Amino acid sequence: MKPALSFQDAPKPQNWQDFPHGDYLQQEIEKKISQWLPRVFGYHFLKLGDLSGQLNTQACCIKHQICVAPECNRAGVLAEVDELPFMAHSVDGCLLSHCLEYYSDPHHILRETQRVLLPGGYIILTGFNPFSLCGMARLLPFSRQKLPWSGRFFTPARVKDWLNLLGFEVIKDERFIYSSLARGSRLSRFGPWQNFCQQYLKPMGSVYMLVARKRVTPLTPIKPKWHARPHFAPVAKEVSVQRGNIK
Repeated sequence: MKPALSFQDAPKPQNWQDFPHGDYLQQEIEKKISQWLPRVFGYHFLKLGDLSGQLNTQACCIKHQICVAPECNRAGVLAEVDELPFMAHSVDGCLLSHCLEYYSDPHHILRETQRVLLPGGYIILTGFNPFSLCGMARLLPFSRQKLPWSGRFFTPARVKDWLNLLGFEVIKDERFIYSSLARGSRLSRFGPWQNFCQQYLKPMGSVYMLVARKRVTPLTPIKPKWHARPHFAPVAKEVSVQRGNIK
């Protein structure tokens, strides 16, 4: 298993159109996350990265939504996604769409997300599945020099392990889009193929979505073990009677 930390800067996508079938990919992700956005409620919602900021999140009950990105016209806050300029426990939900693949330290991104989230807050995360048609397309010559294969694909099981270590409870793991996403591919729009894969090849979806919630560990007070004081019992006078001294 390769380490998550990498010092190689991969080209980061600025728009969904940078991906092959980018519009279709964006629409499918919006459909999936729209089923979970109504569950996120509160006051503040973060969308980390350029791609997250372009997703339609009107289904979310939170009206104050902020896009955080280093360089983006749609960003409300210009900052690195692994150095969030927010106080701890100040955000109710976070959206990370294809964010871990194109940054050098995905661990730190998740740690920062965990830091700013309130207890009980939600994180919605999407990424490319390496064990899929899209993942196998990385084996083609010169494919790793192009998007989306220039990034590092992490397995959903590995990302779930990171979330569990940070104290999240993963409540949804879903795979979709059964296509290589290569230019000229038509499998993404072939209905019978999609139905076949959803029934027999469900773990092989090219895109995965994880929904996790920050666990709240209640403090259980430990009752002190009080020792009952013994009742006051005066020492009885001992009268030693010696047979020889009795008169």
